[in-house]
Amino acid sequence: MSFWTAVVVIFAIATFAWLRAQKYRSGQQGDGKAISHSADPELEREVEKLRERIAVLERIATDERQTHDIAREIESLRD
Repeated sequence: MSFWTAVVVIFAIATFAWLRAQKYRSGQQGDGKAISHSADPELEREVEKLRERIAVLERIATDERQTHDIAREIESLRD
């Protein structure tokens, strides 16, 4: 196998893998139908809690505070 043939084969494999990953991320099955995600109240509550924690962490990272204040905020997240 020549060098350029190997390059083309590697490119084809990488393109195929990238397309599969894009399809997986978009939530489609192999036949093009969208996968239905049922709304689960427990999961929605958990996602909301995680969003609140992320907001606190973003605030900690962007605000200029004393070390003690940051430690107190982190401890409040553990509760």
